[in-house]
Amino acid sequence: MIHRLRILTLAVAALVLAGAVLPASNANALTYRSPQVVFNYAPLQGYLNIVDSGINVATQQVDAQVWAVGVTGNTDFTLTLKTGAGIASSIGVYNGNDPNPIPLLFQVFPGAAQPGWYAALHFGGGSLWVSLFDQFNVFQGQVVYGGVNQNNFGFYIQGPGGLWFSQDGRNPPPTGHPQVLTFASNDLPGEYWECFEAVPYNSGTSTFDGVVLNLQSVKPTPARATTWGQIKAQYR
Repeated sequence: MIHRLRILTLAVAALVLAGAVLPASNANALTYRSPQVVFNYAPLQGYLNIVDSGINVATQQVDAQVWAVGVTGNTDFTLTLKTGAGIASSIGVYNGNDPNPIPLLFQVFPGAAQPGWYAALHFGGGSLWVSLFDQFNVFQGQVVYGGVNQNNFGFYIQGPGGLWFSQDGRNPPPTGHPQVLTFASNDLPGEYWECFEAVPYNSGTSTFDGVVLNLQSVKPTPARATTWGQIKAQYR
């Protein structure tokens, strides 16, 4: 009995160490958008062919409108800005279950950020700590946000082209337009690419390559397609 207890204890410890970052629901296999978003594939496909071979942008869009991080309560992950010079758009996170049509925004990257800037994010004590660095690893400052839901957060982009959310249903009317696409890395399993469209989505002209983030050590939460009405209904 003691021997079996030791095995169980070791197994739990291994889970905590190796599984510090887990999806909010049990999703070992990737869930893809259905239907996949139609857009002008060529620019983004060309970029990902260089940085992460084998991703098909037309068929491998991950259903990741909201995200979740680990079971330890002290989870770290990194966001790296890969493209986006000159667009003057800020990027950050928000609570996916915020009942307001325009949720409270928590900025990670300012509009002046350049490719190569990265942010080390840490959830702990009910707060989100954001430490920002430029492309030369020079520390740009730290901010602490209270009340960010580590098990249900989305990404936003705000700039001259508008304010857009990773949850399709939050985007202005007509609702349901995608503005952020996610792809799982082939070269580095466990990493993701978050690709933003900074102007209103159009199936013929949108390219989703203007602003691209690389995400490390964070997992998407499988999300069904939702409308803003469905989000509001959760709070009635």
